[in-house]
Amino acid sequence: MIKDIKTVAIVGLGALGILFGHHLSKKMPFEDLRIIANQDRIDRYKKDKVYSNGEECNFNYVTPNEDLGPADLVLFTVKFNDLDSAIEDVRNHIGDDTIILSCLNGIVSEEIISKTYGWDKILYCIAQGMDGIRKGNVLEYTNMGMLCFGDREPGIISDKVKAVENFFIKTDFPHEVATDMQHRLWGKFMLNVGVNQTVAIFRGNYGTIQKDGEERNIMISAMREVITLANKEEVNLTEKDLDYWLDVLSKLDPRGKPSMAQDIDNKRFSEVDLFAGTVIEMGKKHGIATPVNQMLYDRIKYIESTF
Repeated sequence: MIKDIKTVAIVGLGALGILFGHHLSKKMPFEDLRIIANQDRIDRYKKDKVYSNGEECNFNYVTPNEDLGPADLVLFTVKFNDLDSAIEDVRNHIGDDTIILSCLNGIVSEEIISKTYGWDKILYCIAQGMDGIRKGNVLEYTNMGMLCFGDREPGIISDKVKAVENFFIKTDFPHEVATDMQHRLWGKFMLNVGVNQTVAIFRGNYGTIQKDGEERNIMISAMREVITLANKEEVNLTEKDLDYWLDVLSKLDPRGKPSMAQDIDNKRFSEVDLFAGTVIEMGKKHGIATPVNQMLYDRIKYIESTF
């Protein structure tokens, strides 16, 4: 039997949390959409307000210790560095039938969440195609992008996937169902490794790597290191996948910036360990050199040492 999703909890009010939360808040009853945050953050959000493309967001904030019963769907939209605390923050919102989507970058967040809540609740998910810039409590974007999701097991579409798909159709939420999510996760990881880190070290924007030049060459070289490692991990990434993600990249607002570049601009520690750090460790595992990612890692760590 396919579940009817009525209640949604979002943990993490960064760019994705604001983007998705604001969209859903206009499609759902106020009480059915929960934005989970600690009381200090809630007080600040209520005082300063939160804005998405100039519109004030009308959010139903709840603290982690409020027991409102399980949500039908939980979206993780935090940065990787905040994942452990987010896993605890949603505890009162997870029930036997809750479906979990992790919108985090990287290829490990689902596995980490599963250690607390089990694989039976989790669908693989990637967020792609958004180009938002968040400054404090204000998000501006040109492209909302979409969530691509599906089962951990390839080649099937489960009732959980159908339930989320039905909900997204009902709420006009941009999405795509995929039956090769491990491949998709690695593809998005490849993109992040190239784009986020390259734009960050050059202190640029999407336009920096949409045109030919040193920056784009470095980005593509970093992505090719991921292709080599993916194949060693029995994930069939190819140059065709690289071309697909370069096409996705070409459609983003050139004035936009990936999250890592925004972190560096605002002197926040980045997810470099999730990107280059993962590539470097996996390279050591397989005895494969990853010089481009090593350079990116070293450059970003140096920049962060000046904060």
